[in-house]
Amino acid sequence: MTAYSVLRQELAAEPRVWLITGVAGFIGSHLLEALLRLDQRVVGLDNFSTGSPQNLAEVEARVSPEQWARFTLQKGSVADMGACREASNRVDYVLHHAGFISVPLSLEDPLGCHDTNVTGTLNLLAAARDNRVRRVVYASSSAVYGDDARATKIEAQIGLPLSPYGASKLMDEVYARQFFVHYGLENVGLRYFNVFGPRQNPTGGYAAVIPQWITTLVRGGECSIHGDGGITRDFCHVANVVQANLLAATTRHRASLGEVFNVALGGSTTLAVLYESIAARVAAVTGVPARPVRYGPPRAGDIQHSAADIAAIQRVLHFAPEVSVDEGLDETVRWYAAHAG
Repeated sequence: MTAYSVLRQELAAEPRVWLITGVAGFIGSHLLEALLRLDQRVVGLDNFSTGSPQNLAEVEARVSPEQWARFTLQKGSVADMGACREASNRVDYVLHHAGFISVPLSLEDPLGCHDTNVTGTLNLLAAARDNRVRRVVYASSSAVYGDDARATKIEAQIGLPLSPYGASKLMDEVYARQFFVHYGLENVGLRYFNVFGPRQNPTGGYAAVIPQWITTLVRGGECSIHGDGGITRDFCHVANVVQANLLAATTRHRASLGEVFNVALGGSTTLAVLYESIAARVAAVTGVPARPVRYGPPRAGDIQHSAADIAAIQRVLHFAPEVSVDEGLDETVRWYAAHAG
C-alpha cells in the first residue's frame, strides 16, 4: 500500500478538524470533498471573491448528508485578522488556499495581490500560532522560480520573481519559515506547478489555459496560444495536489517542517502539444472537430519553461502521484463537456 492509502485509512479511523481557506475555490473544493469523504470535520473560510457557491453545491451532491453535516462555512477574508482567528480556533490542521491567483492580474493590481497573498497569509500564520494549530500547509507556486534559467526547477535554487504574484508567494515562504523558526509553528509549503481538473474557472481574461481551452472548444470557438507554442509546463491533476496536502499536514518527518516542496508530475508539455491533446479529446466527446489554434504575442510575466524536480517530496513526504496528465485530461474534458452551458 502507498503512504497515501495508509493515511486515508488512519484519518477515517481517527477524524481530525481541518480549516480550508479558499474552500469554495478550485483546489479548496477538492480538498473539502476528499476530507468529507474521509468523515473529517471541516471549517471553510471564503469571501467568494473568486470562489463559487456552485463548487460547494457540487461537493454537497457528491458526499453523503452525514458527511456534509460535518462542514461549517464561515464567510470572510484572510485579509481580516478577526476572521482568521475565528476560523482557526480549535482546529488541528490548516490548508491555506485563499489567494490572489493570477499573474496577469497581479501586474494590474499589485496592492490587491499583496493584501490577499502576503497580509492574508501573515494573518493566518499569526492566528494559527495563537490558536495552537498543529500545522499549516500553504499554497505556494512555481512562480517563485522567476528568471531561474534551469528547465527543471529544484526547491533550493530559485531566481527573481517575474511578477507581483511570484513575489507575493516568495514572501509567503519567507514568513512561514520565520514562524517555524521563531514561534515553532509547524508548516509546510507546497509549490504548485500547473494544476488542472474539474471545477476550475474557465472564464475571464485570467482563466487557466486548460479549462479555458476545453470550454472554448466545446462551444465551437477558436483558441489562442500566447507565444509560438513552445512554452512548457508541468501539468498536474488536482487529485495529486489533494494527496500532497494531506501528506504534508500529517507527516511525522521532521525534515519537512518549515520547508517547501514542488508539487507536480516531474514532466514537461509544450502548449502546442497540450492544445492538440485537448482538441482531440473534445472532438471525440462532442463529435465536433476543433478549429485551428491562433497564435499571439507572449504574456508579460510568464515563465517560458517550467518543469519540477519532485525528488524531495517523494523522499520526504512519500508523495506518489496517482493521476497522469492523460488520465486527468480525460476526466476534465468529460466534466466540462457535461457542464457546458
